[in-house]
Amino acid sequence: MEKRWVKKETPDEAVIAKLRETLKISEALAVLLAQRQVTDFDSALRFFRPELKDLHDPFLMKDMDKAVARIKQAIRSGERIMVYGDYDVDGTTAVTLFYSFLSSIYTNCDYYIPDRNKEGYGISLAGIDYAKEEGFTLMISLDCGVKSVELIGYAKELGIDFIVCDHHNPGDILPPAVAVLDAKRKDCPYPYKELSGCGVGFKLAQAICMDGGLPEDTVYEYLDLVAVSIACDIVEMRGENRILAYWGMEKLNKDPSPGLHGLLNKAFEKSPKKRYDITDVVFYAGPRINAAGRLEHAYGAVDLLLEKEAANAETFAARLHTTNDARKEFEAEITANAIAACEADPNFADQFSTLVYGADWNKGVIGIVASRLVERYYRPTIVLTSTGDKAAGSARSVDGFDIHTAIEACSEHLIQFGGHTHAAGLTLEKEKIPAFKAAFEAYVAAHIDPDKRVPELLYDLEIPLASINESFVKKMNQMGPFGPGNMNPLFVSRRVKDTGMVKNYGEHLSMNFYLSDGIVGGMAFFQAQHYNPVKQGKLFDICYHIDWTEFNGKERMQLRIVDMKPTEA
Repeated sequence: MEKRWVKKETPDEAVIAKLRETLKISEALAVLLAQRQVTDFDSALRFFRPELKDLHDPFLMKDMDKAVARIKQAIRSGERIMVYGDYDVDGTTAVTLFYSFLSSIYTNCDYYIPDRNKEGYGISLAGIDYAKEEGFTLMISLDCGVKSVELIGYAKELGIDFIVCDHHNPGDILPPAVAVLDAKRKDCPYPYKELSGCGVGFKLAQAICMDGGLPEDTVYEYLDLVAVSIACDIVEMRGENRILAYWGMEKLNKDPSPGLHGLLNKAFEKSPKKRYDITDVVFYAGPRINAAGRLEHAYGAVDLLLEKEAANAETFAARLHTTNDARKEFEAEITANAIAACEADPNFADQFSTLVYGADWNKGVIGIVASRLVERYYRPTIVLTSTGDKAAGSARSVDGFDIHTAIEACSEHLIQFGGHTHAAGLTLEKEKIPAFKAAFEAYVAAHIDPDKRVPELLYDLEIPLASINESFVKKMNQMGPFGPGNMNPLFVSRRVKDTGMVKNYGEHLSMNFYLSDGIVGGMAFFQAQHYNPVKQGKLFDICYHIDWTEFNGKERMQLRIVDMKPTEA
């Protein structure tokens, strides 16, 4: 699909000049920093050297004092406490973190993860009934609950109190919980609004430590879990999240939990790495943790993350690795079926959105399938499947279009929904699928910016290849960890050509380019259509990231080309 290359706004020249002089860096690095609101020495120091002392006071969060007081009361009274969380990476890391912390100071507690297929997303009736049967009187929900008004009301009637730790957008009415910890509450003064669900659990544990006089580094033991949640839930990589992710990745590399260590060891057993980065977490750890909840039960992921013995962790990791392979097979088959359904629809080419339904599609992978359809057709997309007598679905969006708001506008056709700007989940009666599809299509057609119907590559800088060297790349990588709000810099170089060593690997090309101090390799993903012109020595413009990669124990620089176009005459 043709992509639009759009250059980011150039920062103020005076700011760039000041950064160059103060930090003794190149103009290119100064521009990259200024684009990320790093404008002077002090902000650069905080950016390059995040400090845990700069984390916000957890008691600034609305209801934090109530949550801590209720947990203290439960501990004094010997009540049974349930730690309840969602089945995705954010939910399972959150449950692992808070259960590990709570069980270290109080033994009468347990954890619960809902079954994706039987119970669905978030707080479930089955989970509350189980809590009542087993004598739990306090439930602490993580990464869910802020919209579960009726269910938490039902729990209250049964004599079960709730503490909600969530990071999703609340509805107009908050649930009747003892405490609702969510920085996105309109009445919450907490200065940072973009914590992950696991991050909110971290803040609650931090508050308990502060209140109880425990050493402040007690909760730092769990920072690797927080980093995994931040990376895999695609929350922004700025402010407090960047501090947590920075130190979480340090822990992951120097002293990881046995579960995460075993998981990444298994993922990279054919090519071990000296150091893991955020990309490794997103593409290798995340999918394997998610695979448990997608195909079996997320307890498999929590069991791994809680494991203290290295040998047991390796066994659990091998099991998740196998489950993830099965997930890939399901995903490929359902994606092919979904594409066939789209292209069999005579009206599909003229539509602004995509909605497909398959009664027997595996519920655990339809979110990934929705992402694959967005990559292929670049439209706000919903994939539905059957779950009992209802239909359940996952939604994914394109940049610049709020799919949660779109679904909310059509909510008269739904039983429930929830999510973010870019991703959401929903449930509805099967007979209402046609009406919902029509309403969703009408909303998207009326509200989507025409420019957002074409994929956009927002690049940072246009630079000559000759200006790239190892020193520049190493300094640039100190700007990590990368993520939303601090994305891995994207560059454009014009009039380049391969050294004559181009190779075709199916959909991808392996290329090589001359730099001022040698040759750099590059992978051009999904660009195989350019193989013949490249081989003939034609000139191209390329849009790419510069990665510092590790393979077979050796580090090297590599261009990761995301798009390329023949150079215009």
